[in-house]
Amino acid sequence: MGITHVIRGNEYLSSTPKYNLIYDAFGWERPQYMHLPPIMRDKEHKLSKRHGDANFDDFVKKGYLPKAIVNYIALLGWSPKNNEEMLSMDDLIRLFSVDGLCISPAIFDEAKLRWLNASYIKNMSVPEFIEAARPFLDASKVGGKYDYRLLAPLLIPRVEILSDIPSLVNFLEEFGEYDVNLYNHQKMKTDATVAQTALKAALPAIEAMEGWDMTVLHDLLVAAAEGAGLKKGQMLWSFRIAITGQASTPGGATEMAALLGREETLRRLKFSIDLLSK
Repeated sequence: MGITHVIRGNEYLSSTPKYNLIYDAFGWERPQYMHLPPIMRDKEHKLSKRHGDANFDDFVKKGYLPKAIVNYIALLGWSPKNNEEMLSMDDLIRLFSVDGLCISPAIFDEAKLRWLNASYIKNMSVPEFIEAARPFLDASKVGGKYDYRLLAPLLIPRVEILSDIPSLVNFLEEFGEYDVNLYNHQKMKTDATVAQTALKAALPAIEAMEGWDMTVLHDLLVAAAEGAGLKKGQMLWSFRIAITGQASTPGGATEMAALLGREETLRRLKFSIDLLSK
């Protein structure tokens, strides 16, 4: 078959003499062998699909980018001399040398893969991200209901794997009674009482607002905060919680309002004021 080099796991080292005898019996030239340590799930167990460990396709379905997976796998048991971690396929081909191979088993660390995948996502343009994320956006509760071009810039710096997307955006379609303790923020000195004051000050200003310009909305919220004797941060924190019902969101107060639109923002704001009045 013209095979010149055989690279395989070191568990086959003991059977190599038998293979050599077969080559010799047929009069074939022996190949060059390289036996590498296995990739480990942990310090004691080898990574193995037979024991339920995920394969390449499984990671793609979980929302990992193929190029990030290839990049990470290449760094298991090998490292380039320049110690770079984000390497394209062209980089890997150019930099690979057997001198960089390790003699110790490498442990597959999904947390490291997740970090590397997030780094790749952060470097994506909006169109690239939308193309990759579309299946996960379409499968979420916002699928087809929001402009993905508005969502993408908010998600790119926050998504680690694409399957994170539904949990980050579903609140746009899920809104109901929530825990008012979400308003508690020690650093900003915000709680439910402060939030109620902030929201009641913000409501009339927003109701009187013409159009739906986020710069104007921001300025109105800041002015309402000053009029109520509150700080800007207290107003914006309270307002964001009020219209999302979430501790964390892929964007700030005005960014969330831009996605929700005027009518839905007002509806949620009034709901939250009523909730805080109970």
